[in-house]
Amino acid sequence: MKLFAPGFTLLELLMSVAVIALLGGFILPALQSARNSGAAARSAGQLRQLATANLSYLSDHGTFSPASDRANQTRWHGKRVGRSGGSFDPTQGYLSPYLGKSRTISICPLLPSRVLKGDSFEQGSGGYGYNAAYIGGLPGENFLPARPANVPRLSSTLMFATTAFARSGGLQEYPFAEPYFAPRADGTPSFDLQPSLHFRANGRALIAWCDGHVTAEKPFRLGGPNYYGGNNAKELIGWV
Repeated sequence: MKLFAPGFTLLELLMSVAVIALLGGFILPALQSARNSGAAARSAGQLRQLATANLSYLSDHGTFSPASDRANQTRWHGKRVGRSGGSFDPTQGYLSPYLGKSRTISICPLLPSRVLKGDSFEQGSGGYGYNAAYIGGLPGENFLPARPANVPRLSSTLMFATTAFARSGGLQEYPFAEPYFAPRADGTPSFDLQPSLHFRANGRALIAWCDGHVTAEKPFRLGGPNYYGGNNAKELIGWV
């Protein structure tokens, strides 16, 4: 009768470690992919909530939400309290009453943790940007929000998207989805803008269109003008 079972040999132990390492090489990327997919799904849901809020605003007011007022104190995602330079309250924006009890926008789960803090006027948008050129404003009429009659193709006109600004110190939240140029009333380019669509969902930008559906889109172009010392292409910022 044997009192002790024989132990593992060194070769068996090394083989076991190799098998575990091999399995880990397959499992960890799969887990990371699953986490990213889950985060993208949550972000798409938050964009859909923003689109629904704006469509509710449209139902009540006859126009989409303004991107900002003429004094640039109240924006779609909050309001500067007090005089110029005062604090920014993310519960007092045009869309705040349509965002539930919190009156705020949830942070995009895909937004990198290294996003710059302290620029409060650009915070509070959750890492999402509004189409101020064509929906929150009109070409040639920056502070006049669009009506459905101004948008002939609702299903292919961007309303909200994942956005960010590249700066010398890194990324920051930016509440507007800006193309490469500001359009005139006739649609022709007037002056260059710094693009702000952020392709952080596995190389794609998440976009809520004006009919409320959400898709993930590849960039037509990365890079473009940058006035703050950042690198748009490196930070995956551009336009569709």
